[in-house]
Amino acid sequence: MKQSYLKLSVAALMLASMQCSSLSASAQVADSMEEATLKPKPAEPFAFGDFTWVQGTNRQHSSLLDSKYFTGGLTIDCNYNYSFNHPIDHSTSGSTATFRSDEFNLSYVEAGGEVHDPKSGAHAKLMLQFGTRATGIPRNDNTTLRGQYDLANALRYVTEGYAGMHFNKMHGINLDFGIFKSYVGLLSYNNFENWNYQPSYTSDNTPWFFTGARLQMFPTEKLKIEIWAINGWQSYGMFNEMPGLGYQLLWRPNSSLSLTHSSYFGWDTPNTPDRLRFHTDNSAIVRYLNRPTNKFISKAAFSLTGDLGFENGAGVVPFNGTAATPAQNFLSLMAYNRFWLGKSQQFAFTCGGGYINNPGRYLALLPAGNGVMTQNPGDKFEGWDASANVQFMPNEYVTFGAEFVTRHTNVPYFSGHGGVTSPNGWNAPIGNPTGYVADLVKDENRIILSAIFRF
Repeated sequence: MKQSYLKLSVAALMLASMQCSSLSASAQVADSMEEATLKPKPAEPFAFGDFTWVQGTNRQHSSLLDSKYFTGGLTIDCNYNYSFNHPIDHSTSGSTATFRSDEFNLSYVEAGGEVHDPKSGAHAKLMLQFGTRATGIPRNDNTTLRGQYDLANALRYVTEGYAGMHFNKMHGINLDFGIFKSYVGLLSYNNFENWNYQPSYTSDNTPWFFTGARLQMFPTEKLKIEIWAINGWQSYGMFNEMPGLGYQLLWRPNSSLSLTHSSYFGWDTPNTPDRLRFHTDNSAIVRYLNRPTNKFISKAAFSLTGDLGFENGAGVVPFNGTAATPAQNFLSLMAYNRFWLGKSQQFAFTCGGGYINNPGRYLALLPAGNGVMTQNPGDKFEGWDASANVQFMPNEYVTFGAEFVTRHTNVPYFSGHGGVTSPNGWNAPIGNPTGYVADLVKDENRIILSAIFRF
């Protein structure tokens, strides 16, 4: 009797325990469902649409080297840049995309990745660069001449190198410190992301990188607000004693429209701390046709960019200058139209161009050679360019391109047949630049053949 009673008691306890556990689990599920209902997880920024078609944006839908804690990246960009001027030193002037002509060139190698911890929000990114762009683009930063240490060699092989924190507030907040890419001028530093290979003057003469701190805030899934506190206008160091400040707004109200507005001001003239620089950059990218099943033109979009800037103080004024106080300003426009062909969209055709007017030449890319192009206050500089290309994209990792570019300026600016570095080269033993005067011309036509691989 006692044993039967004990067995019944144990069974009753076990049943009660199971019922309590079931009720507890049900309560937890109910609480979780209620919490999810009351506090829905904020949507990822810009995840509501496919923006891989946007000029200056990666067209890949996912990274081949992605994992929970690390996302890797590798880009190899090769070109053959044929110049109708045939400079004998094979040098290209006034471009940040091509630096060699009439020969095969390894233009850009980018390798690295980002480490990210989903729990703490800590992240760090390091992307290294090699190729001719690794020396060609830092050449335009004169802050490396100020101070004892060789900043150009210390940092020229880094395209992005920063660490920071991600905060789960609003739709995301990022705070980063280091070197990061700038998208002032719309086009991307990485040509795999661009509709065209040779940037127009607007992109060529605006920053490709910033050094300092940035704060990215996403109040909604359709809006990004980015604030910069940086050393200066595309600079590793600081020329004067004040940092540069700026911001960028990116708004994508739907999957067919992307609007960008940026503004910057700083004190960036060498040894001229009282001269202020201001610059604003504005772009609209519109997809006006999207019919994926069409056999001829399945998608079409255009980009329109306008920049306005000026310098003021220390002997110059923004506009309406005189011989005593010249005007220094920057006005540029560029527009491109792109067609994706066929259902597969493996072929695309892009045409466009731009205009620049930059009295004072304070942002113009100077050709090689001593004193071949001055940057005195009020010096005139005006130009226009046009291009057309065809791209073949057999998959998300490869882009082949063929592009024709014509560029023109009001002053001699481009490499002529005599070159810009002396008949045989830049330095002894094959060259002797002593007494040599660069051969600069006002017109340039080139054909660029490119192959870009990105993983």
